[in-house]
Amino acid sequence: MLAVVIDWALASGISLAFFSTGPWQTNGFITLALFAGIQAVFLLTLNGGVGHLLLGMRVVPMNPGRLAPWRPLLRTLLVCLFVPTLIMDADQRGLHDRAAGTLLVRV
Repeated sequence: MLAVVIDWALASGISLAFFSTGPWQTNGFITLALFAGIQAVFLLTLNGGVGHLLLGMRVVPMNPGRLAPWRPLLRTLLVCLFVPTLIMDADQRGLHDRAAGTLLVRV
């Protein structure tokens, strides 16, 4: 949960810095789009969002190998919906990780 808070704070800071005036005045959708962009880019390139990396976590596929590009994108979409992150299975994996076939691990 702390990783999401870190990523949201980063997206909020960028939103406030660049979109606080003018026709794009800061609103929740800009911050959400920035959050999604940060998540997608960092998951695709470094296997973890900024918060994950700072806290020593990575997102890995359930099957050995690299993350296929669709997995981080689907995971990011579901995290943005927020509710799938609250629904967990017996292994404490969120619905967003189950749907994307990913697992959050400590490194």
